[in-house]
Amino acid sequence: MLDTGGIRPAAMAGLAITTGALALAAARLRRHMALTEQHRLHFALRCEAMGDETLAADPDIYDGEAPSAGRRQFLFAHALHFHALQACRIGVMSPGELHGHRQAMCQNPILREYWEITHHHASLCPSSEEAEMERALDSLVQGFRAANTGERWIVEHPPAD
Repeated sequence: MLDTGGIRPAAMAGLAITTGALALAAARLRRHMALTEQHRLHFALRCEAMGDETLAADPDIYDGEAPSAGRRQFLFAHALHFHALQACRIGVMSPGELHGHRQAMCQNPILREYWEITHHHASLCPSSEEAEMERALDSLVQGFRAANTGERWIVEHPPAD
């Protein structure tokens, strides 16, 4: 039998719960740090590609449809989108704030064109959090395209925070 040294069972249970909570918090912190580092590296690569036209020419990403002059703009549009997505994933931005940010981004025809000719988001696991976020952007882009009214904003309800 375990010698508790006179510690009552309730105190032992409290200690176990606290230890579990600390382990969970540590795991969340590790994930947050990994996502932050991944974002930093991704952004550094995108910045390098925006500065060097030979790195911007990637036909696999654009299905050969992107004009060479627009590839840097597409890389920048991707960087803006990825930055907002990562901010939401690490908790800096709420899903509602991400939605508002994306509405503003979708006013830019370059971002909409980038989104329409990049099909990488279509291959995500349908049940993943990222796929859900990408479907929301798909909906915004389609709304702007369908409206075609010259309106600056498409009204769509943001996700619950």
